Amino acid sequence: MHRVCLTYDFDAVAAWLAQGRPGFASWGVYGAETAAPRLLDLHDRYEVPSTWFVPGHTAESFPEVAGRVHDDGHEIAHHGWSHEALPTLSPAEERADFVRGIDALYDLTGEKPDGFRAPDGGFSPRTVELLEEFGFGWDSSEGVRDFRPYRLRTGATLDLDAPYEPGRETGIVEVPLVWHRDDWMQLFPVVSGPEWVAYGEEPAVFERWRTDLDWMRERVDEGVFTLLLHPQCAGRAPFVAEFEAFLADVLEMDDVTFATCGEVAREFDPGA
Repeated sequence: MHRVCLTYDFDAVAAWLAQGRPGFASWGVYGAETAAPRLLDLHDRYEVPSTWFVPGHTAESFPEVAGRVHDDGHEIAHHGWSHEALPTLSPAEERADFVRGIDALYDLTGEKPDGFRAPDGGFSPRTVELLEEFGFGWDSSEGVRDFRPYRLRTGATLDLDAPYEPGRETGIVEVPLVWHRDDWMQLFPVVSGPEWVAYGEEPAVFERWRTDLDWMRERVDEGVFTLLLHPQCAGRAPFVAEFEAFLADVLEMDDVTFATCGEVAREFDPGA
């Protein structure tokens, strides 16, 4: 059986503040107060599970909405405290941000999070060691593979003066993520630059995702399709209507089921 993981980066206001763009903060409030409840209602109607990566700042700023995510039975995972890019932080700053995020999610759910996604897209040289130190079981930040979980590595040689070496394998399961399945990269019309990709029409994005999913179904045994969504993007009209149609299509596929990232990680078979 193939699995689709619907994941949300519930950045709310934190991402805008971390980027030094407080003038866009209202989009984050919209994501928390308007879009997230709309998406949770959609999940209720279709009885589809999801994984929410929640910065500690979001958990403490919007406790009612973040609490509903948990109360509705969705998985909550760690996404930093501040949503600042990890490579820009000093070792002490990254540790403090990491621990503060854990504490905020524990206060919200009564449990220590088991999964992680790097805020702002990337690890520092220290991030994986922090995941090991604090006993995290899985991550969903990287894309060495596109449809198959694998063991996360640390200590890769990233130096143009030396050949690439992948580093040491850890016990942490990576539920892979690829950027063309990120709604923000495709559809959010705020920041422009060569790293931001956009399609002309929203339906074209979903057709690309359907094509990607069909390719996996035809060519990969028990593949995992991870979709990265942001409430302030995915919950917009008319995007949310296209998203609902996509969910309905997937539910009609007899060889596909929805799963949380944690479920995928717990079922990971390194020999498969």
